Amino acid sequence: MSRQHLDNLDLKILEMLSSNARKPFLEIARETGVSGAAIHQRIQKLTASGVIEGFETILDPSTMGFETCAYIGIILNDPTKFNEVVARLEEIPEVVECHFTTGAYDIFAKIYASNNKHLLDVIHNRLSLGIGRTETLISFKEVFKRPMPIGTKKND
Repeated sequence: MSRQHLDNLDLKILEMLSSNARKPFLEIARETGVSGAAIHQRIQKLTASGVIEGFETILDPSTMGFETCAYIGIILNDPTKFNEVVARLEEIPEVVECHFTTGAYDIFAKIYASNNKHLLDVIHNRLSLGIGRTETLISFKEVFKRPMPIGTKKND
């Protein structure tokens, strides 16, 4: 996807939606001083161009019974099996993120489990996919999470 040119109105819309994806278009229009139709068109343009990939509902994992959050660094026996391992990871519902990385790991994944016993089961019984070894980091608590910075990037 090529980099998109975004004007100040686009950036303001993205800033508002990234902090509250359910913000009504008319409220965005009032705050930006443009018509609701113009906001609707801009959001359609941002979606069609791939800048906005979608909107999501964010759940609190602990209220859903997932008390353990872990990050797993995965080192593959055979790096050419990357796509095969990723496809298998996609079949494990507890794996909620998967990244191809530089550094010590071939893959870095985020996992939610109901408790440490469940996490151990996922690692030992369902991650045996041609993986050489793993390193697991358990998150005690998410301190903060925020959307990516919209208006603070440097222009090239």
